[in-house]
Amino acid sequence: MATAHIWDDEFRERVRRHQERRGPQWTNIEEEIHLSRHDLSRRVVVIDCVTLWLTNFFFANDSNVDKSLELAKTEFDKFTDHDATYIFATNEIGLGGVSENAIQRKFTDLQGWMNQHIASKADEVILMVSGIPVKIK
Repeated sequence: MATAHIWDDEFRERVRRHQERRGPQWTNIEEEIHLSRHDLSRRVVVIDCVTLWLTNFFFANDSNVDKSLELAKTEFDKFTDHDATYIFATNEIGLGGVSENAIQRKFTDLQGWMNQHIASKADEVILMVSGIPVKIK
């Protein structure tokens, strides 16, 4: 599942190139917010990525972190309530310095709290550092 919103022509081209690199064995579903509208029972589903998915909630809710987090958690729980194998790609954007930009700080908080929610439900959590997997859970 690809979660990106196409913001402009340059990003559209990035998405097109990314789609070209996929092999025929992939089924691609473009879904910006409502992952749960797709029944993917008994399948392996890669969600790429949580950060872009949260961006869509964040902008749709005027940068309201609490509302975005509540809606994202509800959607995540509804989506993962089906019998499938889920692989969520996400970013750990809180490892760097604290941004001087208030909107970025809000989004960093949203991302961190959602990552915690996903990790609490996951059977396994892997942090990739320079291409090296580090098992967290």
